[in-house]
This record gives sequence, C-alpha cells and structure tokens, in this order.
Amino acid sequence: MTANVGGIDRIARILVGLVLIGLTLAGQIGVWGWIGVVPLLTGLTRFCPAYPLLGMSTCPMKKD
Repeated sequence: MTANVGGIDRIARILVGLVLIGLTLAGQIGVWGWIGVVPLLTGLTRFCPAYPLLGMSTCPMKKD
C-alpha cells in the first residue's frame, strides 16, 4: 500500500472520524456514527482504497 492521503486530507479524516465516534459514544447520534472508523483508519494508515480507483492522490510526490 502506497501512501495516497496527504497532510490536510489526513488531519481532516482523523478529526472527522474522532468526532463521529465521540458523538456516537456520547449518545448524540445513532449507530451510523461508527462509520467514523473508516476516515479514522484511512487517516492513520495514509491510504484510501477509493483513491486508486478514482485515479487520485493528495499525497505530495517524493523526490529521489
């Protein structure tokens, strides 16, 4: 798995994931809030399986 999630995208995914999970645990939203696990994991691993299918990446290119 090559990293394809860049800086701001990564931070946004982690924050959204944590907020959704937190709201679910607090009882503010229903069980659908557990979907926050998906952006959290993609932010932590820096890999989004949908990006290669769409031919995109937000990760900056590495210079050799």
